[in-house]
Amino acid sequence: MITEVEDFFDKGCGRCKRFATPDCSARIWADGLKELRRICRSVGLVETVKWGHPCYMAAGRNIALIGAFRGDFRLTFFNAALMKDPEGILERQGENTAHPNMIRLTGAKQVLQCEAAIESCLKEAIGYAEAGILPEREDKTLELPAELVDALDGDPELAGAFCNLTPGRQRSYVINLASAKKPETRIARISKFRDRILAGKGATEY
Repeated sequence: MITEVEDFFDKGCGRCKRFATPDCSARIWADGLKELRRICRSVGLVETVKWGHPCYMAAGRNIALIGAFRGDFRLTFFNAALMKDPEGILERQGENTAHPNMIRLTGAKQVLQCEAAIESCLKEAIGYAEAGILPEREDKTLELPAELVDALDGDPELAGAFCNLTPGRQRSYVINLASAKKPETRIARISKFRDRILAGKGATEY
């Protein structure tokens, strides 16, 4: 992955084989990404690189992350549960996303059309960071699939490692297993996941 922010806009994130090729998503959306970057910097955000992507910070807190994909490019907000979004510009990244947290874009023209709304969201998020406001913690009971419960009951080492995972990582396994229709498929996945759980990783981390 890249470690210098300019590399993202010139070559991409470095996470796939399309890095630094004409087919790289960051190059495909270069004009739109340039405008989005301009807006983020214009409101006083500090530009850094995290997870191979441009990350914008204020008051020592992550505010938003720029990403480029095959079909669009996005500005994704941290602590999205706080956002009021009066313009209704934020979308959920997926059905399992708790709150609308991203602005999806498909061209430089669209960025310019949405500039006022984008800037408003950024300033709102900056305000929360500067005031030290965080979302209220949502304590949700995680319902584990029966096959996972059985696996944890029969494997104390696995049970201990699973309990030590962050709630988000635990949830990633529950979501993955719930997508399997057959019990035998869930059992097979749990077996494959064992080493990953012991390493403290989520279902999609390698």
